Order: sequence, then C-alpha cells, then structure tokens
Amino acid sequence: MLFLRRFSTFPRNLGKKSIPSLANVPLWSKNTVADPPSSSSESSGGLVKSILYGSTETKEESKKFEQSYSTLLARGKYVHEISKHRVKADKIDEYVGLISEMYPRIAQEEGNELHLVGSWRTEIGEPDTFVHIWEYKGYKGYHQTLNRVYSDPSFKHFQSSLLDCISSRTNDIMQEFAFWQTSPPRTLGGIFEMRSYQLKPGNLLEWETQWRHGLDCRRQVMEPVGAWFTQLGRLNTVHHIWQFSDLEHRLRSREKCWELDGWNETVKSTVGLIDKMDSHILVALDFSPLK
Repeated sequence: MLFLRRFSTFPRNLGKKSIPSLANVPLWSKNTVADPPSSSSESSGGLVKSILYGSTETKEESKKFEQSYSTLLARGKYVHEISKHRVKADKIDEYVGLISEMYPRIAQEEGNELHLVGSWRTEIGEPDTFVHIWEYKGYKGYHQTLNRVYSDPSFKHFQSSLLDCISSRTNDIMQEFAFWQTSPPRTLGGIFEMRSYQLKPGNLLEWETQWRHGLDCRRQVMEPVGAWFTQLGRLNTVHHIWQFSDLEHRLRSREKCWELDGWNETVKSTVGLIDKMDSHILVALDFSPLK
C-alpha cells in the first residue's frame, strides 16, 4: 500500500544514495497557480510524368510536409534522448549508486556536447523503472559525445556493472516541439508526471497544431517541463512532462483546466488522433538537474 507524505527536506544521508519515492519528495517551492492549366499536349506529357514521378501538386505537398517537420514542429537546436531502464528489484541501490556517480560526471565533462535534463524513478506506472533525458547539441554533438564516452575505460567498467543491474532498457531519439522549450535546471520539489501518446501514423502535424492551442490553457494551472516527439526508435510518439507539488495538486490542476476556454476543444480535437496513451508519476533522483 502506498502512503503519501510530504517532508520539507530530503532524507538525511544514511550511508547510501537515497531512493526517492512519494514518501520523501521535497516540498513544492512555487506558487500554484495551384499552377495555371497547361495545353492538351502538355497535359498528356504531364500525365505520363505524374505517373512516373508524381504530380506537381504531390511534390509540393511532400515538400511542405517535410518542411513542416523541420521548421514547424521541431525547435531544431537540440537532439534529445529518452532512456528507460527497468532495474532488478534487488539491484536498485547499486544501480542508483552507479548512475549517481557517472551521469553527473558525463554531463560535466569538458568536450562532451550534452546536458542532463533530468533523471527520475517511476513511482506509479512501471515500478523499478528509471527515466533519463539527455540533451545533445544536435546530431553532431550526439555522435561526438558517444565517441568520447565509449572510449573512456572507466565508462566501459561502469557499463558492465550497470548491465548487471538492468533487466531491460529502451531509448528513443527525440526533438522538442518548437512551441515548448525544455525547462532549464531548477528545484521546485514535488513530483513529475510524464504522459506518453502513441499517435496513429500520419497524425503528428495535426496533433501538434491542436495541442499548441491547448497548451496556453494548461500553463495557467500547472508547471510545464518539456514536450518532445520521437524521430528514431518508437515513432509517432509524443512525451510531455509536468511538475506538481503532489498528487492532490495534480488533481486540482487538471480539474481547473476544464474550466478554461479552449481546453475542451483541444481534447475533442486530439483524442481521435491517439492510438495509445500512458501516464507515469516520477520522482527526481538527488543528482537530477530538474527536481
């Protein structure tokens, strides 16, 4: 059974890294609140070309579609990676100790082109699962950093020890939406909710258009952290994260959304675009830049 309590500080260091849960999260520190027609001869030739190469209209639509992904959806400055580790229950302390030492070091190492956005333990949704989000300075930074990290002998030892603690792992490469910049490091306390949507193929642009309008409503009553869409890995997936003081705050905030103009329309417009959705409650690890 899960008991919810609130403490003003993290638990004291008892000789090992503390494992976060809803029972020991720090208190929230923020106040809530078309072309011209051609001749018949050209049309005849155009028909053949359309069959072989695609019509002019199709090419234009394809060009606009590709442009939308690169200039409308993505902010484009950074590449993000979301990594999930399912940890063996009897290896959690060892796992937390390993990443608490190595992950901040990787993020702070001069020459590595990345930042650690946050590291969390899943409290509700997938027990014993840890979520990490990294921010790279584009794909060039991604490749450069991985080459540096994997050439480090100490990382190879770390990786070997880490794999002994993990039962499964996944990762996706994502980009943040242009309308929602990922939050910089901060300490507000409380809990995080990560909502993940598996969209029906071909609906990402429509989802982004509708959700962008609804975000203004949500920002009035809850604290946004970031929103991303996958480019490699499990495609057609959207993740967004929010921060709350506790589960009661989350409940009140979500109820308040329905009182705001525009939110109801956003839900109606987006629910039909979704194939599957998940919600996970996360608690930040001690070294997480976002907590």
